[in-house]
Amino acid sequence: MRRALRWFSERSRLQGRRRRDAASVLPSRFSPRDLIAESVAGVLQRPARSVLTMLGTVLGVGSFVAVLGLTATTSSQIDARFNVLTATEVTVEDVAKEQNEFAGAAFPPDADGRVGRLNGVEHAGVYWTVQPDRALKVSTVPFGGGTGAGMDMQVLAASSGVIDAARPVLSQGRTFDPWHDRTGQSVALIGSGLASQLGVTTLETHPALFIGGEAFTVIGIVKDVERKADLLLSVVVPRTTAERIWGAPSTGAKMLISTRMGAARQVSEEAPYALRPDHPEYVKAVPPPDPRTLRSDVSSDLGELFLLLAGICLIIGAVGIANTTLVAVLERTAEIGLRRALGARARDITAQFLTESGALGAFGGLIGTSLGTAVVVGVAVARDWTPVLHPATVASAPAIGLLTGLVAGLYPAWRAARIEPVEALRR
Repeated sequence: MRRALRWFSERSRLQGRRRRDAASVLPSRFSPRDLIAESVAGVLQRPARSVLTMLGTVLGVGSFVAVLGLTATTSSQIDARFNVLTATEVTVEDVAKEQNEFAGAAFPPDADGRVGRLNGVEHAGVYWTVQPDRALKVSTVPFGGGTGAGMDMQVLAASSGVIDAARPVLSQGRTFDPWHDRTGQSVALIGSGLASQLGVTTLETHPALFIGGEAFTVIGIVKDVERKADLLLSVVVPRTTAERIWGAPSTGAKMLISTRMGAARQVSEEAPYALRPDHPEYVKAVPPPDPRTLRSDVSSDLGELFLLLAGICLIIGAVGIANTTLVAVLERTAEIGLRRALGARARDITAQFLTESGALGAFGGLIGTSLGTAVVVGVAVARDWTPVLHPATVASAPAIGLLTGLVAGLYPAWRAARIEPVEALRR
């Protein structure tokens, strides 16, 4: 009886020890608080590496916010500039040869006056390139026959209405006017860049240009124009003077018309009948495009280009986070093995490294959002614009950074969870 009681007591003691040993190896519970604390400690353990790792995400998210903000801001400014210039501009082209091969020039000699009498027209003038098949020799000294020394330059024949429609800004001198047109004066306008090339620095000495051997007095140097920028790259002479010297063009002539706000469409419909009531099909009027279409196209082009750059930055950031997290897994193999030996589950290890990579992405997203917003506001203030930034863009940007970090940490976290405790502790 005493032996039976001893055996029963020993058996109970052994069973209790087995239960305590089994309880000691049961997987531990990793609370969310512990998870966040361990993840933050892992990130702060190597601050320099963490900052460099976040840099790619900062650039990607910052580019994302800046691109969308600048696109929205610039789009809101397009209407004002479009309305001032492009929406008040009509171009009329000579297409007589396309309609009738025996037809002459489509624009009559009094084309400027005919179109100028239309309601809503401010300025109108005919222009063409003199000898478009080859550039004329232009020099400040005379040369024989137009074949000697000189610079090859484009010479533009234009009536005074073209100059007025272009709204030039002069650095010196003046533009030619209808009197120069009527009397066929040998005068010229040149851009400031061409003036520097030709050595024309002042108009006080009444400098002359020799164009194809013909002498012209320079009466104005153009610094800038609001319309028709090719005027800055050409030597501009009066239309009637060009006709007298080189003849009227058979093709290639155009008319530039500036109108009051809202009149461009109507003028484009009436101009062909005013110019050629007998053959309105000989001229083709090109009205300004729809501003809404232009704004949409510009916004789309800007958005596609810069969002591609933002996407590349995000990919670089994701690769950086993945690489750093994987290196951290390899460096902390012994630590991971010890945690597993003490009862940590594979899911706890996975959650810890995902939280670390997600924290890096989220921090980078917050910093990138701040920098992107600062860029948009800074550019708008510098250009005297109104900054436009959609709230959804600011709200979603940190989430994009967080998602980038989580995706980048999937593989390293999976590798960490597969580490066996025994193999890890042997290293």
